[in-house]
Amino acid sequence: MSQGEVIAGVPQRSPAEAWQALAGGRARLVDVRTRAEWTFVGLPDLSELGADPVLLEWQVWPAMARAADFESALLAAFGGSPPAEIHFLCRSGARSQAAASAVQAAADAAGLQVRCCNVAKGFEGDLGPDGKRGGVNGWKARGLPWRQS
Repeated sequence: MSQGEVIAGVPQRSPAEAWQALAGGRARLVDVRTRAEWTFVGLPDLSELGADPVLLEWQVWPAMARAADFESALLAAFGGSPPAEIHFLCRSGARSQAAASAVQAAADAAGLQVRCCNVAKGFEGDLGPDGKRGGVNGWKARGLPWRQS
């Protein structure tokens, strides 16, 4: 991923770039993975920034059907007033790309001034040579704060 890359109208941000935006107070993080992933894999830890990620499933396990009310639920999570920039995160960057695109379209249609960005490579990143995630790229591999419950 090159800095400034845009895929299907959605700006791509490295985990480090997302962290900088969050630390600067100009963005919020929305983790679109499933409840099982949050519980068993872990969560970004934004406590040193005085924040928490917004946890909202894009696809609901076990059927992995798209959450029908995702956009309205997200707007409600922001009290009806979204931040200027929202960074979407999933396991590897695919679900978060889809969620960012859908929310950007909904925001544009509603006349809201918000930029939706995808955290490229997600929380766990690509599979490594050992067939496991979390060591090659992504949030965890970049050494950004995270916790497991």
